[in-house]
Amino acid sequence: MPTPLDFLAIGDITADSFITVNNVRIDTDPDVGDDNSPEICFRFGDKIEYDRVDVVYGVGNSPNAAVSATRLGLQTGLYSELGNDRLGTETVDILNSQNISTDYVHLNEGKISNHHYVLRFGAERTILVKHEDYSYKLPHFDSAPRWIYLSSLGEKSIELHHEIATYVKENNVKLAFQPGTFQMKLGTETLKDIYQQTEVFFCNKEEAQRILKETSSDLHVLFKRLHTLGPKIVVITDGAKGAYVSNGSSIWYMPIYPDPAPPVDRTGAGDSFSSTFTSALALGLDIPTALSWGPINSMSVVQYIGAQQGLLTRSQLERFLDNAPQDYRAKKIA
Repeated sequence: MPTPLDFLAIGDITADSFITVNNVRIDTDPDVGDDNSPEICFRFGDKIEYDRVDVVYGVGNSPNAAVSATRLGLQTGLYSELGNDRLGTETVDILNSQNISTDYVHLNEGKISNHHYVLRFGAERTILVKHEDYSYKLPHFDSAPRWIYLSSLGEKSIELHHEIATYVKENNVKLAFQPGTFQMKLGTETLKDIYQQTEVFFCNKEEAQRILKETSSDLHVLFKRLHTLGPKIVVITDGAKGAYVSNGSSIWYMPIYPDPAPPVDRTGAGDSFSSTFTSALALGLDIPTALSWGPINSMSVVQYIGAQQGLLTRSQLERFLDNAPQDYRAKKIA
């Protein structure tokens, strides 16, 4: 019988090939692009030199969260769909080596596993993604997990979201929701039941505006509207400016943890923050303490290529906390 889980991550899993490039141009012309964002440019039809390739297996928003949670001391598992190919079987072995339960990882006959390609330029990255066509079905659990952490899934997963919402409601399971691109695209009405059952919700400020179709960047407005959807705790990150958390009655602010060196790769910074915050709550810690944990794992992760190598154990994280600057603390601002 599978061991009861503290933390079950649900979401797609992939291998990431990090391709480091330098012979490109970043176009920051405000008149270029749909949303004035910088664009990575190279000559069409040309041969583009790259510096190196680093392949990282068993990653994705939810697998990253599972690795984070298990290193912090939680009994952790993953539900994900893979192809029954060499990449799929090797990924299962890697998850097992990380002490993550693979009882709910399903290998699909005749399907291939996800493989994404990441163009690295400095510490930033542009990701070429393709979610393979899987059918999703919530597994049977002999014992309900205490927490479910839900993140990025493919386009055939709408019914799975409804199954999860019903399951957490009927089994008193706490749900952490960090929406991926497709989940944000689905909209709050389609995922109304997920939002209503969410214990803690994560996004950055720009994502909050996109999810709510809100032009205001006022945090009080964003928090109020997100709480109205259902989440009890809402976490909004704002890049180098720090992070904010609301429980509906109070708001806390947390600065970033100082980088010991310039970031190498920002992939997984959001995953590490969200999963560490959730893990702290699952370990019985309060919101201000969870908020102080999250940026430390983010700081560590961006010192390495890929989203998992820099994830810390609890003792390692607490050492950083013990040596934190004096002003590194959660501040109640409302």
